[in-house]
Amino acid sequence: QVQLVESGGGLVQPGGSLTLSCVVSGSIFRIYGMGWYREKPGGQYGYRELVAKIPYYGHTEYADSVRGRFTISRDNAKNTVYLQMDSLRLEDTAIYYCHADVSITEGTATGYWGQGTQVLVSS
Repeated sequence: QVQLVESGGGLVQPGGSLTLSCVVSGSIFRIYGMGWYREKPGGQYGYRELVAKIPYYGHTEYADSVRGRFTISRDNAKNTVYLQMDSLRLEDTAIYYCHADVSITEGTATGYWGQGTQVLVSS
């Protein structure tokens, strides 16, 4: 079994910063792509938009709305992915979910989600 546990969410004023962390644990053979998605209040139920993602090797990808303000990184030794969020805006308010493609044996990977962490940007 594989678990993803996020932390670091909370209340922040516009222009402020937060850092989210997500630790992957369990029966892990390899972690491939990792990423952050978010579900905004009032949006389509269950829809999670991509915020940023990072492969095991290669280039990161960002949503246009966060590029230049958010930075995704990962520590493969710790099975952890981070999201540094700077210059936060009201519209960044959402539940942020961690996602990882994990294989428990050599072969096909399966996508797993964390439970989500709330980020509230408010003055």
